[in-house]
Amino acid sequence: MALRPDTNELIARARADLRMGVPVVLGIEGAAALVAAAETLSADRLASLRGLGAPFLAITPRRADTLKARAYSEHVARVILPDSGKVDWIRNVADPADDLMMPMKGPLETMRGGEERIARAAIVLAKTAQLLPAAVVVAVEDGPGTATANGLTWLDLTGQDLGAETSALSEIAAARVPIAASQAGRLHIYRPKDGGEEHYAIEIGRPDRARPVLARLHSACFTGDVLGSLKCDCGPQLHAALEAMAREGAGVLLYLNQEGRGIGLANKMRAYSLQDQGFDTVEANHRLGFEDDERDFRIGSEILKSLGFHAVRLMTNNPRKVSMMAATGIEVTERVPLKVGESDHNRAYLATKAAKSGHLL
Repeated sequence: MALRPDTNELIARARADLRMGVPVVLGIEGAAALVAAAETLSADRLASLRGLGAPFLAITPRRADTLKARAYSEHVARVILPDSGKVDWIRNVADPADDLMMPMKGPLETMRGGEERIARAAIVLAKTAQLLPAAVVVAVEDGPGTATANGLTWLDLTGQDLGAETSALSEIAAARVPIAASQAGRLHIYRPKDGGEEHYAIEIGRPDRARPVLARLHSACFTGDVLGSLKCDCGPQLHAALEAMAREGAGVLLYLNQEGRGIGLANKMRAYSLQDQGFDTVEANHRLGFEDDERDFRIGSEILKSLGFHAVRLMTNNPRKVSMMAATGIEVTERVPLKVGESDHNRAYLATKAAKSGHLL
């Protein structure tokens, strides 16, 4: 039936359910499991999950390494829940906020071998829901039946790779917006078909599609762009890029809603709190269970192509952006350095980006 949601729509529904604390039922090639986000799981629902079988906690290898737990996989670690493990125990394992006050959270017993694909999918769903990358999983015999009996979302992921492809984007609206950098500014709004965050393209002047355009892929930074935070260089980079485009008379700035290198504002604040405990920006992300950078710059490539651009002079200090553009069909004719905003507050942060993330500063 045309009314029935497709897989992408069910994935969006599953993300929303997990954010609200509602479990979902995932299936892959006949195997099925109930999955609940560790961050939003309630005591009542945990008790119901236990009534269905023996649950385990799926965490990332990054988080497992912090906890000195064996992952036995490059994708996921499956921590067996002890009988005494309540919601607070689960959250303490998932969230590193109190790691220094409670360093001994184990020893943690982890599973080896067997089906791990549902656990991996649960981690990806939690990440894309901008939750802590940890989920409670319990296997069930009848996935569709369990979902129907409990009014839960059933999502069959057979043949799906949640992280392999970026969602297609559609331009929803565009209008002239005179801004300080250009009275001829034009703002385009793009919406992904998977129900994710919208992204924006700001044209300065009237860029010639036949020539490499001065371009910037800028990830949203509420603290830097809006509040003027001194912990990063994002705000100064945003304004310097727009000013450079204004001087040149033309350019395009993509404002991608991938806050905190793709982990979301809440997790970014968790990372900031860990930095206050003495960890650098990369260490903080790893302790939370994330990679150094979770952003997907393919989104920027798709927007550029939709606007008619095929070659750019890219304003960035990040070689990963250059390589991603080239890999997705956008020619980078020049990397334009963007070195602004260094201060006493962010000097160590910038040094870490250079040393550990390869930024050219």
